[in-house]
Amino acid sequence: MSLGVPAAVDAEEQAWLPSRTVAVVLAGGTGSRFGLEIPKQLVTVAGKPILEHTIGVFDAAPEIDEIIVMMHADYVGDAERIVADAGFTKVKYVAEGGETRSATTRKALDLIGPDDCNILLHDAVRPLLNYRIVRDCHDALRRYSAVDVAIATADTIIVVDADECIRDIPLRSTLRRGQTPQAFRSPVIREAYRQAEQDPNFAATDDCGVVLRYLPHVPIKVVAGSDENIKVTHPVDVHIADKLFQLSTHRVTRNGSDGHFEEGLRGRTLVVFGGSYGIGVEVARQARAFGANVFAFSRSQTNTYVERPADIEAALKAVHAETGRIDFVVVTAGMLQTGSLADVDDQAIEQTLAVNYRAPISIARSALPYLTQTRGQLLLYTSSSYTRGRAGYALYSSVKAAIVNLTQALGDEWSGLGVRVNCINPERTSTPMRNRAFGDEPPGTLLPATAVALASLDVLTSNFTGQVVDVRKRDVGFDPEAQ
Repeated sequence: MSLGVPAAVDAEEQAWLPSRTVAVVLAGGTGSRFGLEIPKQLVTVAGKPILEHTIGVFDAAPEIDEIIVMMHADYVGDAERIVADAGFTKVKYVAEGGETRSATTRKALDLIGPDDCNILLHDAVRPLLNYRIVRDCHDALRRYSAVDVAIATADTIIVVDADECIRDIPLRSTLRRGQTPQAFRSPVIREAYRQAEQDPNFAATDDCGVVLRYLPHVPIKVVAGSDENIKVTHPVDVHIADKLFQLSTHRVTRNGSDGHFEEGLRGRTLVVFGGSYGIGVEVARQARAFGANVFAFSRSQTNTYVERPADIEAALKAVHAETGRIDFVVVTAGMLQTGSLADVDDQAIEQTLAVNYRAPISIARSALPYLTQTRGQLLLYTSSSYTRGRAGYALYSSVKAAIVNLTQALGDEWSGLGVRVNCINPERTSTPMRNRAFGDEPPGTLLPATAVALASLDVLTSNFTGQVVDVRKRDVGFDPEAQ
């Protein structure tokens, strides 16, 4: 095969039929710039280590045949446990990385072996890589021998001299921000590194740079990356990635099909605390329609007071005795107390805290043994008011903020048990509780409880954890004019 690949597809290119496609996850860094005691690829985001998210993209991609994980020598065991616990089937090696990025790539090339193949090299700390990019890289290798991933830059880039004075301002339309994966036909990347080894001044921070320097006649095709495909480099990036995971999973799952729901719910046992009206009754109704065994508990229908731990224990024990399993526990019970904090009496404060905060804690504690048996999920609910305390909502918004923190903390605590914890944050929703507090509101301004219930089922049948999932009218396809 010629290493010089023309832009036009010739017979030689058409004959390129590699034996396999290998994804190499480069996780050799120590995270020294990150300021933590563990590498950043082991930091938990959206309920999972960053490394697990990244490997999972390739493991699920049909174009990928094998995965090699190159890990820092001190943390190979951690990576092996992540692979084993997640049940990844395509990971062939978890191996020690080198001292530099290029040394790690060389080690990976040795592990891949001499056969012709496609190779995708990807930063482990880009966990939001999407399948479209993987597919585009794979497809581009049919025509090109080297492929990079990049996005347009929204910022003006300046070139400075030694005195930090502007020397040049390149035309922004010609500039791109590089991402990964970078993809190659194996003979090309091998030859580039063979030549680099002969250069005593060799230094490179990425693999396309090696090809560009030592094989300048080889075109490097650029395929579109995505704004979400960020590299987790600094502590603030963890928070950004967490939010992006929330939004991306929200978009992916919001249109779950009936078959998707039936597969995830049929024969499972779902317990709803607060299931007599509003979102709770809709969750119960929809889940039953998809084949779940649903048990709804409430003060009005079953004389179950969520603020009484004994009532919670009795409810869960009775359900387990009848079905032998509890897969999902949903907590929609709540009360909305508005008004100035100075005007709220002690009894109202106590009841608000008991129902809205202590009850979810008690339910979580009581439900854990059952959910551990089924690797199930606890689903809580917050309010958009959690993001900023508002006058007249001091108790309600502060408690809802606590529920968000509870969700995130339990997502971390319980991930090792296989138990997921998520939280729904619905836009203003038409429920009896809201109607009592605010009276009649303009038609079409409130989200129907049915839409929130279906979004809740999407989350229950997902595999993510520790997330606060926004539900908005525009995202669930709600048309106010149709109401």
